[in-house]
Amino acid sequence: MSAKRYLIVNADDFGQSPGVNQGIMRAHQYGIVTSASLMVRWPGAVEAVQFSQAHPELSLGIHLDLGEWVYRDETWVALYEVASMDDHAAVAEEVARQFEAFQRLVGKAPTHIDSHQHVHLREPLRSIGIEVAGKLAVPLRLCSPEIHYCGDFYGQTAEGSPLPDAISVDGLIKILGALPPGTTELGCHPGEGNDLDTMYSSERAEEVKVLCDPQVRATIVAMGIELRSFSNAALT
Repeated sequence: MSAKRYLIVNADDFGQSPGVNQGIMRAHQYGIVTSASLMVRWPGAVEAVQFSQAHPELSLGIHLDLGEWVYRDETWVALYEVASMDDHAAVAEEVARQFEAFQRLVGKAPTHIDSHQHVHLREPLRSIGIEVAGKLAVPLRLCSPEIHYCGDFYGQTAEGSPLPDAISVDGLIKILGALPPGTTELGCHPGEGNDLDTMYSSERAEEVKVLCDPQVRATIVAMGIELRSFSNAALT
């Protein structure tokens, strides 16, 4: 593997709400976001696709959406559940439905595959995702060894406690300095407006500020890191 470092900055949740869309669009136009993952079930998906079509340098993947869980009163509670993760047939049917919706909205296959709250790392979605990714010849997050995934740019612990330093300019520069050789996908969740019922809300606007900070881009240049998207990823 080359000692050169390539970085894909991928924004999750594209299409989930107008505020999320605005944050991702800003972080792409004025910041370092090079890629986004589309949630096809939400009303904002159409706006997200229209933006991606006007900005083809932004690669567009699919963010499989089987549900969202929040940590409240020391337990995990479902905000919504699209298909039971214990029902293989239901999960397979929902995945097929979301891929069909992506093709209908975008007019082409996704450049990459991931999922809301990383549920594709659990069975049966993991096996289904690996099979589909193989057929499409696209990466599946954390299942494709040619792309390292970094989820350190996230402003909370797994249980929702705040981690503001992780989404600061200094925090992001520290992450950049530790990138390994080859291609890394850096996950992010920019957004504006706090128009979602979700564990991760106010942190989204802070992410936008940091992703658009000139010091961050200058650091990427100074470190010799090359920004890429999934459309032109260096995978050798």
